[in-house]
Amino acid sequence: MTQPTTMTINYEPPRSLCPIATALDIVGDKWTLVIIRDMLGGKSKFSEFLESPEGIKKNILNERLKRLVALDLIQRRQYEERPPRFEYLLTQAGADFLPVLQTLAKWSHQHVQGLWTPSDRFLTQKIPAISNTD
Repeated sequence: MTQPTTMTINYEPPRSLCPIATALDIVGDKWTLVIIRDMLGGKSKFSEFLESPEGIKKNILNERLKRLVALDLIQRRQYEERPPRFEYLLTQAGADFLPVLQTLAKWSHQHVQGLWTPSDRFLTQKIPAISNTD
């Protein structure tokens, strides 16, 4: 059995030592993985996330983005001073969700009728290497 590795995100203490339960505690709500999906697709600004077809409300999006920043899954970076505007960028921990999302997309497409087909671009995308810009 392998030893647990040091957590790279700000999440303590886990309610369970089960990796699946812990992952679900972190990203198991209905919006977090959709936001990460959008970021992997190139979205970075608040208004861009609001354009997604799932229709997230502004207050929910704001709360989820703050939570993702606190967990170190994304970072918030100011790109305009007046008025102050921010963009959100994946950290490596956030980008590492790509294969999880690819697997979820394949599973859903295979087992749930009526969904659109995930693009080959998405399914073949590789995990981006994220450089820390802080």
